[in-house]
Amino acid sequence: MDTAPHRRRVRHLAAGALVAASVISFSAPAQAANESIAVNFSVAGGAPTYRASGWIYGMTENATAPPDNFYRDVNFRFMRAGGAQLDSPGGWVSGRYDRRWNSTRAQLLRTRSLGGQFILLAHDLWGADGFPISRFPGDNGNWTDYDNFLTRLINDVRATGAPVQWDLWNEPNITLFWNRPQSQYFELWRRTYQRIRAAFPSHLIVGPSCACVPSTTNAWWNQYLDFVRANNVVPDIVSWHALPGDPVANVAAANATLNPRGIPHPRPYQINEYAAPNEQNPGDGAWYLARLERAGADGLRANWAGGANLHNDLAGLLVHNSAGQYQPKGEWWVYRFYASQTGQLVAVTPSPAYDAVATKTPGVAKILVGGGGTTGNIAVNLQRLDTTTGIVQNNQVRIIAQRIPYNGGGAVQGPVTIQNFVATLTNNATTVNLPHTNADDTFTITLQPR
Repeated sequence: MDTAPHRRRVRHLAAGALVAASVISFSAPAQAANESIAVNFSVAGGAPTYRASGWIYGMTENATAPPDNFYRDVNFRFMRAGGAQLDSPGGWVSGRYDRRWNSTRAQLLRTRSLGGQFILLAHDLWGADGFPISRFPGDNGNWTDYDNFLTRLINDVRATGAPVQWDLWNEPNITLFWNRPQSQYFELWRRTYQRIRAAFPSHLIVGPSCACVPSTTNAWWNQYLDFVRANNVVPDIVSWHALPGDPVANVAAANATLNPRGIPHPRPYQINEYAAPNEQNPGDGAWYLARLERAGADGLRANWAGGANLHNDLAGLLVHNSAGQYQPKGEWWVYRFYASQTGQLVAVTPSPAYDAVATKTPGVAKILVGGGGTTGNIAVNLQRLDTTTGIVQNNQVRIIAQRIPYNGGGAVQGPVTIQNFVATLTNNATTVNLPHTNADDTFTITLQPR
């Protein structure tokens, strides 16, 4: 968690005519743009990575639900868990390790079966999940109990036969999770790193997963970097939390702190908690997806549920109907569209409040627009459509614009078509105007042959 500036604090006045229903026409509705973004199809990169399709917890304690389709349909990549809030107090420190481990094991194995990577939260298995526990590792200089805990955990992970990413301690810079001196945390990091590296040379170690964002002026962050560098215990994946934050700015700041120290970071950074509670909606969610792709950082969406609800509902992307069946919220449909974007990523020039993920593949191009906290018209300028394949015919292209509603956080049956028209290009370009009247909603654009 942090207090970094965020575009949710920007406000614009709504302007322009509203499109309330599906429209079939041969020209785009005329509206004055409040903000505009540009998509240049001539500048193409690699394939989409779906690097933002992960979350914290969200699977039932025994890992039997939610159903597979809610994972597979969004190209599920990451889950981060360790049995938090099962028993209160729970975990090793309270003599209730087994329940948390059994749940972690089940969720790990199901995550792997769904094609995802599992990030193991050792602090939750210890019992430091926010409950006021009686002791922390290394109290009074005694590490025997913690060493025994690590031995048990290492043996349990080995018995699964499945690789994990080891997140050694969550948010160690705040007293909710680490109520001891920083020096004691550093010793925990050194000991744990060396034990894990010796036991599992190929497993990846993640950290520090602080409640902070990288900064040259953040004393805790810089002291951590100096310690891991001096003691040769640099994590394989450098991580932090952005609640709220901008992944693009965070990555630039991380580079500015790691590179001068000669700390290698060959793998993507991991922002393993993103999206504050008021950002968990289609508009902000799509913005984070776009910014994570632009930053080249992996992301895991935060989970703000508690108790049994922590272990269910895909970290709040699903709800239940009166019969108890799972139903997707609007933001789940954002991830679903994101997963459908294949081929090559193409260049997007963002505006102050909006960004997008855009792709092209033969026969179709897709754009996921993101931006929360503001309203008004979004002008999406589509450039160099001549560099697409099988989409433009006789200098025309069909444009289908859809709105993904927030619906107050309730169930959403799917995107709503707001425009369906054939555009005649001018200089291989055209503009789509999107009426953003609800700050929490977002939009998709699909380009097809006429």
